[in-house]
Amino acid sequence: MDIRTRQGLLNALVGKIGKRMDNFLIPVELLCCVSRTEFSDKKAYLRWQKRQLNMLEEGLINHPVVGFGELGRKVNELRILLRKIEESESLPPSAAEIQRTEFLRSLRDISTALAERPARGDLVGQVCHWVDGYPLNVRLYEKMLCSVFDVLDEGKFTEEVEEILELLRSTWRILGITETIHNTCYAWVLFRQFVITGEQTLLQIVIDHLRKIPLKEQRSPQERLHLKSLCCLVEWDERSQKLTFLQSFLSPIQRWVDTRLGDYHLHFSEEPTTMVEIVAVAMITRKILIEENEEAMELDEKEWIDTYISSSIKCAFSRITHSIETKLETTHEHVLACLAEENKKLLKKDSTTFSPILSRWHPHAAVISASLLHKLYGHKLKPFLDRAEHLTEDVVSVFPAAESFEQYVIMVIASACGEADLDDYCKRKLILYQVETTSGMLILRWMNSQLKGIAGWIERVIEKEVWDPISPHQRYGCSIVEAHSFIDEIVDQFFDLKVPMRIGELESLCRGLDNAFQVYTGQVVQQIVDKEDLIPPVPVLTRYKREIGIKAFVRKEVTDVKSTNDKNSNQINRLTTKNLCVRLNTLYYAVMELNKLEDSIQERWTRKKHESFNTKRSIGDNSGSFAYPKNAFDGSRKDMNAAIDRICEFIGMKIIFWDLREHFISNLYRPNVSESRLELLMESFDLVLNELCDMIMEPLRDRVVTGLLQASIDGLVRVLLDGGPSRVFLAADAKLLEDDLQILKEFFISGGDGLPRGTVENLVARVRPIINLISLETRVLIDDLREVSQGGRSRFGADSKTLLRVLCHRSDSEASQFLKKQFKIPKSAA
Repeated sequence: MDIRTRQGLLNALVGKIGKRMDNFLIPVELLCCVSRTEFSDKKAYLRWQKRQLNMLEEGLINHPVVGFGELGRKVNELRILLRKIEESESLPPSAAEIQRTEFLRSLRDISTALAERPARGDLVGQVCHWVDGYPLNVRLYEKMLCSVFDVLDEGKFTEEVEEILELLRSTWRILGITETIHNTCYAWVLFRQFVITGEQTLLQIVIDHLRKIPLKEQRSPQERLHLKSLCCLVEWDERSQKLTFLQSFLSPIQRWVDTRLGDYHLHFSEEPTTMVEIVAVAMITRKILIEENEEAMELDEKEWIDTYISSSIKCAFSRITHSIETKLETTHEHVLACLAEENKKLLKKDSTTFSPILSRWHPHAAVISASLLHKLYGHKLKPFLDRAEHLTEDVVSVFPAAESFEQYVIMVIASACGEADLDDYCKRKLILYQVETTSGMLILRWMNSQLKGIAGWIERVIEKEVWDPISPHQRYGCSIVEAHSFIDEIVDQFFDLKVPMRIGELESLCRGLDNAFQVYTGQVVQQIVDKEDLIPPVPVLTRYKREIGIKAFVRKEVTDVKSTNDKNSNQINRLTTKNLCVRLNTLYYAVMELNKLEDSIQERWTRKKHESFNTKRSIGDNSGSFAYPKNAFDGSRKDMNAAIDRICEFIGMKIIFWDLREHFISNLYRPNVSESRLELLMESFDLVLNELCDMIMEPLRDRVVTGLLQASIDGLVRVLLDGGPSRVFLAADAKLLEDDLQILKEFFISGGDGLPRGTVENLVARVRPIINLISLETRVLIDDLREVSQGGRSRFGADSKTLLRVLCHRSDSEASQFLKKQFKIPKSAA
């Protein structure tokens, strides 16, 4: 066909050198120069003839650049003639050839007249060309532009592309092509070829030519009028639409790129690099088209990108949702849990692949996509959150996934807009799921059910406790092991909850456990009586009378001593040293296990914090609210240490004032110091101390022994100051008393194996001032008591009560007369 056409044109040009070539009627010349014999069959010739006649009709009748004026009747003649030419082919060959020759002659005359009619007024002295009307001229030019592509590889340019384009430039005057029309047509041809072949290198050339299309204000008045006059009707959505030249070429491009960018997650998932050029094409064409459509509302580039993001995210979310719902019909996984995970993957793909591309036109593209995806998932999640009442399998599945997704959304937003603006944006744009709030309520509900009966359970455990050591190496009661086992189980269950939780839930757990330990500690010491119940009543203060003192010693005042403690004696007798030591060991073991428990909770909470997303925080709260609460178990730890101190003190008081009462409180220094020395009690002390050290845990030894020493000092002070009428102390006894005090001190120091010397010295220092007063003459004591009684200060640092009691134990008449006269103190009762 190319050879036939070329030969026909060469034949038509014979003898026409020097004539105007722009009025050269190519279809007429081809019809005249190419005969039927050059075709292999009649049908091929008729198709070829039909194309030439259609081309002539399109150029002269259907799309002229200006009207026909008085030549309008020739248009009808041309239409009739074109039909007659077609009809002549049905005649016998001889008749047909005669008519064809006649019709072609008439066709040349009429066509030439129509092609050479006057042009528009602004083209003075020129005439219209037969094919200078729109859109035929443009369509012809478009077809010619397609010759730049290699016939063997349609996505590549032919090697002669520059020569072809230069040759086509010579047709601009004939076809009425301008620079703007050329760039528009060429951009369209290139873009269409990209769509057909997928050759990405064409896109950049498309962009270059689109950018060469001048905006309205950049065009000359003549060009604006010319482009405005080029209109055509197209069928779109079952209706005709009038489009300008630029709209007719750029609107299809715009619709194609809008379709792709409206679901860029689908169309550019495999080839995201193409998306950069596609967005550029969309931005340029949309800007030109908005100018063309004067009624259209102008939007900035950010709003266009918003539209693409919104459309694509919604499409991708809808696909994911449908896919999950279809897939999970045969599985037991919850839709919302899977949807959260898939959304997270989608957002990761979007923020790492697509948002960097879109951010060239919209800096916060990632923020828009993240917040929209967060909102879409939130609509699905809210009904589930509203219905959640217990920690079911579905809740445990959905809550962590939803929380993880929300945290990732916040991280993406923070990366895009910066930490400084994150709080403000989240408060204005994000409606947070509040998964932690709902989860927290469910956790607290579960926790309350776990801790509800713990107090009663502890009481039952204590009731069964016999306070015998578990083994020689485990010298504590079995109840604390059971208690810690129960509490460890609650803690394990708490950290096994795979749902989001805040510091508040941990604090509630710690408070509940702290209260449980306090209840346990209270039960341990509940059966221990007050130490005052161990101390016999203080004898009535009387003046010493030796005869009565001897008589009273013989009778031993048994009745008075026993009558004071009958009420609690059975309970006190049940509190054996072994029993008390096991209680003491149990509390110490509880403290040690409590420290381990606290370290374990802190470690597990820290690990849970790190397992949680690294941007985890409350919006608007920079206080680090996820940090482990300090002093979580201070209440129970304080109670346990106070209970240990109380039992240590009670053990010492019970040994001195109950177990050794007869020897220490009743008989020490009776009837006189020299006959009943403290050294006689050291063997009993040694037995007691050995029993304590065998039973007590090593870290508690000093605290228990200190309690015993303190009780010994209390007992010694009681004997010296409130020993009753049976005791008498002379000034000469002070040396013996000082020796006894030294024996007591060295016993507890035990050559460095006992208590620290400083501790012992500090405690026994309380007795030395009393012994010093005993060493003084009666007159000196009386004078000092008078001074103190009159508001003065004692020369020996003593108070009136101590001075008075020292004088009451003096066996001389001067002291007796003074006490009788000044204080009305009676004699000792018979």
